[in-house]
Amino acid sequence: MIRLDPATASSSAPPAVPAWALAGGGAANETDAAFRAGAALGVLDTLARAQPAWAGVWRQRLALDCAAASMRLAGRAEDPAALRDAWYLRPTGADPGPAGTIFGAWRQLALQPPTAGAERLAKVVELLGLAWDKEALADLCTAIDDQIRGGRSSPFVAAAIAAHVVAMRPDAELLAWWLADLVLAQCLRWPRPLPLLMAQAFGPSFRAEAVGGKRIRPGEESFERAVCVALAQAAAEACRLATELSRRAEKLLAVAPKLRAKGASDVIFLLLNEDAVSGSVTTKNLSRFAARRLFERLQQMEVVRELSGRPTFRLFGL
Repeated sequence: MIRLDPATASSSAPPAVPAWALAGGGAANETDAAFRAGAALGVLDTLARAQPAWAGVWRQRLALDCAAASMRLAGRAEDPAALRDAWYLRPTGADPGPAGTIFGAWRQLALQPPTAGAERLAKVVELLGLAWDKEALADLCTAIDDQIRGGRSSPFVAAAIAAHVVAMRPDAELLAWWLADLVLAQCLRWPRPLPLLMAQAFGPSFRAEAVGGKRIRPGEESFERAVCVALAQAAAEACRLATELSRRAEKLLAVAPKLRAKGASDVIFLLLNEDAVSGSVTTKNLSRFAARRLFERLQQMEVVRELSGRPTFRLFGL
């Protein structure tokens, strides 16, 4: 996670994608779709490069959205609540299970620089439940480098890599979407990727022109255009989420001086950097009992939300 002193964070309001880039009927053709995607990504670029105090939780919420969509692609039934439970309620260092491990792959995407070496990809394919040999991963790294050096615009490079992965391994569509976001960030020279496209994979962007409403998969006809439309939508949703989290983080930081618990700063840091925090979290400055009292206080001040809906094993977040 990016450790940042909230006092140095930017307080400017997050930008918004212009409405014309999200025309209801979609783009008329590939060129129009690419133009709209470029406009939306230009707006998102400001946020992708910034380090506001809430950047960590923003990236992790995007990762959760993509992980939840991944469950459908993986033939699993876990929703965001179940993914949170698998990840945040496990003992330290424990296996989060198959669904939680996939969630971990998206978390990793949001936390690390956009590089794609064979060693890193080997770890990612394992997290995604796949098995590739070293030679195939080396070939994939070469394909990524070739596409990036080819000079095409970033949405088309992302689409090409996704299509390449599925052509190599039709059962590896999860990796295709994961790599599409990484390659997009690499092309745009973002310090960290933003999990974006997987959350759109089952949405209208990939169904608008398909026969009978069938989903357009990587490499199929109109896929590049669909990626451009999806990126415009994903950028708009990411900006809206940033605006919402910016307001919530501002409220949290405003009450921080009023908190008397010794470990309150640890909890505030976690809330600004994680999608969720266990209500019984412990740190070197905070006991389990003190944490529960602190979260009760934060709820009373209306600066955190309880995310699980349970009276026990509770999770809190912005």
